[in-house]
Amino acid sequence: MPKLEPPLPARLEEARREIEAIARGCGLDAFPTVFSVLDYKQMNQVAAYGGFPTRYPHWRFGMEYDRLSKSYSFGMHRIYEMVVNNDPCYAYLLESNADVINKLVMAHVYGHSDFFKNNLWFAETNRRMIDEMANHGTRIRRHVDRFGLETVETFVDTCLSVENLIDPHAQFFRRDRPVEDEGDAKAMTEPSRLPGKSYMEPYLNPPEFLEQQKERLAEMQRREKGFPAHPQKDVLRFVLEHAPLEQWQQDVLACVRDEAYYFVPQRQTKIMNEGWATYWHSRIMTESVLEAEDLIDYAEVHSGTLATAPGQINPYKIGVELYRDIKDRWDRGAHGLEYETCDDPERRRRWNTGAKKGTEKLFEVRRLHSDITFIESFMTEDFCTEQKLYTYEFNPRTGQYEIASRDWRLVKEKLVASLTNFGEPEIYVVEGNYQNRGELYLKHRFTGTELRHDHAVDTLRNLCVLWRRPVRLETVIDGKLRLLGHDGREFREQALERSDYEI
Repeated sequence: MPKLEPPLPARLEEARREIEAIARGCGLDAFPTVFSVLDYKQMNQVAAYGGFPTRYPHWRFGMEYDRLSKSYSFGMHRIYEMVVNNDPCYAYLLESNADVINKLVMAHVYGHSDFFKNNLWFAETNRRMIDEMANHGTRIRRHVDRFGLETVETFVDTCLSVENLIDPHAQFFRRDRPVEDEGDAKAMTEPSRLPGKSYMEPYLNPPEFLEQQKERLAEMQRREKGFPAHPQKDVLRFVLEHAPLEQWQQDVLACVRDEAYYFVPQRQTKIMNEGWATYWHSRIMTESVLEAEDLIDYAEVHSGTLATAPGQINPYKIGVELYRDIKDRWDRGAHGLEYETCDDPERRRRWNTGAKKGTEKLFEVRRLHSDITFIESFMTEDFCTEQKLYTYEFNPRTGQYEIASRDWRLVKEKLVASLTNFGEPEIYVVEGNYQNRGELYLKHRFTGTELRHDHAVDTLRNLCVLWRRPVRLETVIDGKLRLLGHDGREFREQALERSDYEI
């Protein structure tokens, strides 16, 4: 793998210093950022690892490298920028890029680095994740040495297949229950002791007996309160804490879960993050860096970044245009009750109180919002009309996707729905000892979208591998309550008259 910190060529180092100074002058507060220049093979290697130079051994990384290499060779893609949320922040430049493109990338990266450092959704992320990823690789390689590549890799496959069964907001919660409940729970699981002299303690209260009693009391408590006491969205944590896994399997699952949580904020802020970096690279380049002879090369790459295929959402485009709209509106004071209740289109178009609060508002938005609140708060009717946004549906009569509506409310609703829980189903653990048989009972929070049947079957089968007992999932199919189940060998589905568990 390539070294992370080779010195930049003198011309690029000079450009980096200039762009960093301009970025800080604009108000960006980025991590110290280390740039490395890589050739296309090295860039594909790092990209296959998600931007990290070292990770655990697994076939999917090789498959991704092969895909990227072929795509690059056929001219179907070109990686212009790659940046890692770390302190210091690491970013990569492609050796074959023209200098103006690498300058654009540097300006873009400083936007990302500022976002990583200051957005609240990244506040709890591991800022030493490059080291942590390397540690995960070392730990899993040790397991490979002990148990064999095929055994460990197969188990990693199983863990990766369910890595999305986490709670995206868990990083902001420190406890699963109030503090006072913990003392009560501890008291209920502490067995009573026979009084006596200290030297008689091993005979009056044998450690083995006390441990058996403690387990018995804990089991009684679980049955009385429920196991878990409240539905848990972090399915992986529940499995990690209660499944009968071997120690090395627990370690592998913990590594996969840690990495899944690391990437959560990036998925929660994709539109904002890319839009923020694009907004600042365009300002830095056009206002301070760009030379006349470089204009065509810059425009080609920048316009390619914002290009949108019909029926798709480009996070760069939506993000940067929303930021520009926010700046314009807050500079003109075109917000608030008086503006919103104005029904004169011409007056709204000319509205300008001279507030000049646009830049201040941008930094506030960057600090506080995720994609969902960003869209909910700032996507307006005027914005949707200007950007020509619409919803589309498949028409079975024509066999084609067609525009369904240009109603801005429906556009916003569909976009927010696609971002909620990353567009994935919400699954909760509601019982870890179903019918006192040690089975895992899950419930799908149904919001109108049914589970994909093949995905549900595969997920239940793989959870059986981890739980070592049958796993059941309550969901809705064709408007009726259904219970799906897998015992590791066979999938079953049955109707339910009512729901035994409410989330």
